[in-house]
Amino acid sequence: MKPCTWKPKTLNHEEHEGHEAREDRPSWRLCQGIIGCAIRVHEELGPGLLEATYSTCLAHELSLARIPFRREVAVPIRYKGMSLDTAFRLDLLVDDAVIVEIKAVDALLRVHESQLLTYLKLSGMRVGLLINFNVGRLEDGVRRLVR
Repeated sequence: MKPCTWKPKTLNHEEHEGHEAREDRPSWRLCQGIIGCAIRVHEELGPGLLEATYSTCLAHELSLARIPFRREVAVPIRYKGMSLDTAFRLDLLVDDAVIVEIKAVDALLRVHESQLLTYLKLSGMRVGLLINFNVGRLEDGVRRLVR
């Protein structure tokens, strides 16, 4: 796997920013691997396609890199004794550690970050990547969020 030396913008939504964002953490290295795979997809396909296309191709790149993942993972929501079993689906759950939300939009908006933060909260996960493939340079479309 070709290493990715570019570092995504990290948005830490905890009051004590720090230890999780350091490069020596496994989730950081995993994010770098995911981003490297996404860059390869973007270099090959470019912007302008549907999210489903990028999701399928990114899944294939992750497989080639032997990075474990699951697609369209249903996450149940529990609310005041009620359970919604298919409330939402994660685009990708990589190595049971990083949620990847894929977009193909003109620009990432705060609502996209909020969506991923909600997914992190409801799933109990800490780290997520928001990847927008509809950009000239993929580096401009990647955000790493830490809950």
